Amino acid sequence: MFSRLRADIRCILERDPAARSAWEVITVYPGFHAVVLHRWAHACWTHGFKWPARFIAHVARGLTGIEIHPAAKIGERVFFDHAMGVVVGETAEIGDGCTIYQGVTLGGTSLYKGTKRHPTLGKNVVVSAGAKVLGGFLVGDGAKIGSNAVVIKPVPAGATAVGIPARIIPSKAGESADVAAPQKFSAYGITQDDDPLSQAMRGLIDNAAGQEHQIALLWQAIEKLSSQPGTQGLRALRRSARRELRGGEADAADRQVERVLAPCCSGRVHRPPGTPLRECPPAFGLLLDFAAGSTRCPVHEGTP
Repeated sequence: MFSRLRADIRCILERDPAARSAWEVITVYPGFHAVVLHRWAHACWTHGFKWPARFIAHVARGLTGIEIHPAAKIGERVFFDHAMGVVVGETAEIGDGCTIYQGVTLGGTSLYKGTKRHPTLGKNVVVSAGAKVLGGFLVGDGAKIGSNAVVIKPVPAGATAVGIPARIIPSKAGESADVAAPQKFSAYGITQDDDPLSQAMRGLIDNAAGQEHQIALLWQAIEKLSSQPGTQGLRALRRSARRELRGGEADAADRQVERVLAPCCSGRVHRPPGTPLRECPPAFGLLLDFAAGSTRCPVHEGTP
């Protein structure tokens, strides 16, 4: 018993730089008081003294602001830091070396009695302020739960869960053992890894910038090409297209182009006759296919 108390005091001195002495921890740390009182309540519960167990838990809640069901299982060296408003449900299990901050809920999503409704935390898990871990699943050893995260699915060992609902940031290769080690303790579960959503957003932005650059280069090339009337390559493309679209098909294609170009020629886009094709954006792409060799809108000036 006393060895467990010494381990609990030592873990608080290691993780809280504000703790100055063992005497201070014993007398004025509500997280320490909550763990000690819970052990008494849990002993009563396991020996069949349900009401005394609930009464001790009720007193502990009033003294510390931490509500722990007497049936919950808590390991050694567990530290409730600034833990006002923490709720630990009946079937919850907290492994050795865990740290839980204020406003955390280890809750359930089921109303069925006799089932595993609350989460199990592995060893050296850090649950940051305001986080909600809901459901009867496992949070692996050395995992971190970010502040205000809502976790509704298992978290692998060494991973970090952030956001609402929580997204999983996998641990780096070979890092799990280090994360679980006491010397690697991270206050409030702070990690240097990027949020996967921010990584994806940065990738999309970089990709869009690259596409804009490529489009600008293509536009310059097309503009240069369209400004050269009588270009043999464009005329050859026109002849090839006419050969492929024989007879009525070619005429139908021309009529389709005219329908597509109707907004350009109905007064909604004012453009004097003879305006170069590159200044007629609605028609630009289609005209390169169907009016190759021309630098003017075929609806206004006709095709060659």
